[in-house]
Amino acid sequence: MDAPEPENTPFAAVSAQTSKLGRLYQSYLDKSTPYATYRWIGTAVLLALFFLRIVVAQGWYIVCYSLGIYLLNLFLAFLQPKIDPSLTQDEGLEDGDAGSSLPTKKDEEFRPFIRRLPEFKFWHSATRAIAISFVCTWFAIFNVPVFWPVLVVYFLILFSLTMRRQIQHMIKYRYVPFSFGKAKYNQRSGH
Repeated sequence: MDAPEPENTPFAAVSAQTSKLGRLYQSYLDKSTPYATYRWIGTAVLLALFFLRIVVAQGWYIVCYSLGIYLLNLFLAFLQPKIDPSLTQDEGLEDGDAGSSLPTKKDEEFRPFIRRLPEFKFWHSATRAIAISFVCTWFAIFNVPVFWPVLVVYFLILFSLTMRRQIQHMIKYRYVPFSFGKAKYNQRSGH
């Protein structure tokens, strides 16, 4: 029998190396979790390098536009609550259970704001998208000729309409996705 043993096949070796690299990548992600400010500074630097590449190369505007749309989508998911109050309110009216919505009166129970897309996943997805877009700017196949001012105007219109709708939703269902500006209570010490 000349068949190789299952542990010694080339696929098993590649799979083992891929698994090892995946664990190493995940360990670096886990170590970076508590350093949110430094993570976002790194992402901002990477985004600045990407924009510098776009400006210097005078091309790849469609890649930049696609990245902008993707980042806008991530940002909207970051701003929205995990359980959409408009959907739960509609379902509650049908089922007769309106208790799963956000509190709107002082006597209702406080429920913390839980995001649809947590901050770490938002950062990770945004950084990965920026890195992929940066790599795409080095290949001529992604340099689709397009009149870039039209893309900029369209993106600004899309951004303003989408954010306006999101802000109206936040006002209507009375939720604030940020912790600044909210009341902070001091913990009582054991005095």
